[in-house]
Amino acid sequence: MSQQPTIAYKVLTGEQFAELQEHAHFKGAPVDIGDGYIHMSTAEQLTETVDKHFAGQDGLHVAAIDVAGLGDMIKWEPSRGGALFPHLYGPLPLTAVLAHGPLEREDDGKVRLPG
Repeated sequence: MSQQPTIAYKVLTGEQFAELQEHAHFKGAPVDIGDGYIHMSTAEQLTETVDKHFAGQDGLHVAAIDVAGLGDMIKWEPSRGGALFPHLYGPLPLTAVLAHGPLEREDDGKVRLPG
């Protein structure tokens, strides 16, 4: 079995990003709270996630998360066609955010990774 990435990405609305900064943690978007975990994506999954779940929304932010440092709170679980996605079972601490920035796209349409 291949090793999972050590960095994952969370897409946040402007309000959610402000909550993360103000409270030093983020409890999750409504869909996260409803599902019982915070949804994240790998670099390869990020553009599809944005296109599928955030289409037409403005003011989005992308945060690069140190999932290796979150230990057992991260579970890699199958979703879309069996692909494994990182899910965070617990609040996202600001200390796990390695980089962040407004959601921007490359010339080819892919979401630009913060850094």
